[in-house]
Amino acid sequence: MIVYDKQYDVIVVGAGHAGCEAALAAARMGCSTLMLTINLDAIALMSCNPAIGGLAKGHLVKEIDALGGEMGRNIDATGIQFRILNTKKGPAVRASRAQADKQQYRLRMKQVMEQQDNLDLKQGEATALYLEDGAVAGIDTRGGVRYAGKTVVLTTGTFMRGLIHIGLVHYPGGRAGDLPSIGLSDSLNAYGFEVGRLKTGTPARLDGRTIDFKRLEPQYGDERPIPFSFSNTSIEQPQVPCHIAYTNPRSHEIIRSGLDRSPLYAGIIEGIGPRYCPSIEDKVVRFPEKDRHQTFLEPEGRDTVEVYPSGMSTSLPIDIQWAFYRSIEGLENVEIMRPAYAIEYDYVNPIQLHASLETKLVRNLYHAGQINGTSGYEEAAAQGLMAGINAGLRVQGKEPLVLGRSEAYIGVMIDDLVTLGTKEPYRMFTSRAEYRLLLREDNADLRLREKGHAVGLVPDNLWNGFVAKKELVASELERLGKLRLSPSAAGEELLEEWQLSGMQNAISYEQLLRRPDFTCQELARIYPEIMELPETIREQLEIQIKYKGYIDRQLEQVDRSAKLEGTPIPADMDYSGLLGLSTEVREKLAKFRPDTLGQASRIPGVTPAGITILSIALKARSAK
Repeated sequence: MIVYDKQYDVIVVGAGHAGCEAALAAARMGCSTLMLTINLDAIALMSCNPAIGGLAKGHLVKEIDALGGEMGRNIDATGIQFRILNTKKGPAVRASRAQADKQQYRLRMKQVMEQQDNLDLKQGEATALYLEDGAVAGIDTRGGVRYAGKTVVLTTGTFMRGLIHIGLVHYPGGRAGDLPSIGLSDSLNAYGFEVGRLKTGTPARLDGRTIDFKRLEPQYGDERPIPFSFSNTSIEQPQVPCHIAYTNPRSHEIIRSGLDRSPLYAGIIEGIGPRYCPSIEDKVVRFPEKDRHQTFLEPEGRDTVEVYPSGMSTSLPIDIQWAFYRSIEGLENVEIMRPAYAIEYDYVNPIQLHASLETKLVRNLYHAGQINGTSGYEEAAAQGLMAGINAGLRVQGKEPLVLGRSEAYIGVMIDDLVTLGTKEPYRMFTSRAEYRLLLREDNADLRLREKGHAVGLVPDNLWNGFVAKKELVASELERLGKLRLSPSAAGEELLEEWQLSGMQNAISYEQLLRRPDFTCQELARIYPEIMELPETIREQLEIQIKYKGYIDRQLEQVDRSAKLEGTPIPADMDYSGLLGLSTEVREKLAKFRPDTLGQASRIPGVTPAGITILSIALKARSAK
């Protein structure tokens, strides 16, 4: 084994969305960083849907941006259709989504990586960890080179022992067109990691020249696109439409006719697939009463004819794919440019991680992305960012950054993974968060910008702009609480229009804005200066005023649970000697090894009585 003549602070294995955020974070924190990948031309490649964001996923992207990550800026620069979802619902569940120009997204991120100080990019396949004294000290590669590193972040995606399935045909691959990673999961298994098998899939890519778009329903983006990144004020590039199509009973008949050659139903695929993004054959089998399923035909970019039919992933044989895609109205003559396929890959049970994403078995080793059992670019990028930050902090001799469930969706996701583990691909949902009203897209910077600046990822120019915004919101909230509308100044006509007839005492502008349908635009009739404020400030004023009671209630809940969340459990805690704990609770605690009482309380089977006993034991231990 040849030892490379440079020691890195942080080595990142993999160049997907997790790997990019991890490597950029570490390098921007001043750490000498190596990103090692099987294919340098596939940096930030969108293997599946060419889109960023969506329900709860948009929240993650905003949080990544607030902390100083790159994903939000990258999609703002390369997006071709932007939409805000759930606009008719409350601010907690509104979400941003954007179609990307797939190649431009990849190329811009590659350029950002190449121009980043402290970051080396190298092509090579990692095959094993190199350990010294129980801590990771580097990575061995298939080319016979060992790279030494103080910390290592594994972001292997679907590459570890990746196996591609199209019908009954299967072959090794990290994704279509890329080699798999062979050896690394064996290395992890040898060190005691619990390695499992998962499955995901992707639709075919269709030739847009062979689709009759005139017979399909167009779907346009928002007239005024809203950026993901808090550092951007507008989206300048023109937008393109998507189109809506539907399967039909004939499509479902064709799909059913091929089930005997589906690897999913023939028992060839071992891995468990994503429950919330099933294949089209799964949908047809599980929902036989439905006579059609919707698909959005999404362009893969401005300068390509390739089209992505969302919701149509499959591993059916290619002849069945031809027939069922062509059974859809408008697609009768469609040509498949790339066939749909399923892919199986290895992952490591995330209960073997601390909340910092450092592994419990090997010091200085961090896992992020699909290796932890998650699905989705956004989930991967968020983990990558946190792993990169914490690897950098470890090198700097500082405490890790751990986000709580009340601080960020990133905190919810990581806590779910390390506390509960997962047996199927994990996807983020707003329903997973108990403090949804606190964790909105619009306030991600107010929640997290300070943390990003503290670790060195938010530069001074962005920080100064944020501080000015925060101070402006605070001063305007104070002003709206003081300014008042008196009955005499308002006039009877306006009072009647605002349903305030008979009002005896003056009412504050804040009280006016607290009314459900009352907006800053309405308030401008008596306080025109409010429309001179930026739209983002007006949005904050309305949300913080209208939802103040609910927000305060959630903050009280956070305060009540803070004691549990902040009580650490020593790594060497012996649960077998705790009197009063049931055998089940002892076994659960010994298996999961929670870092805090809060984590322990969320382990299935650990009762409130068990938490009380554990709390007493911790107090007694600390008193010694």
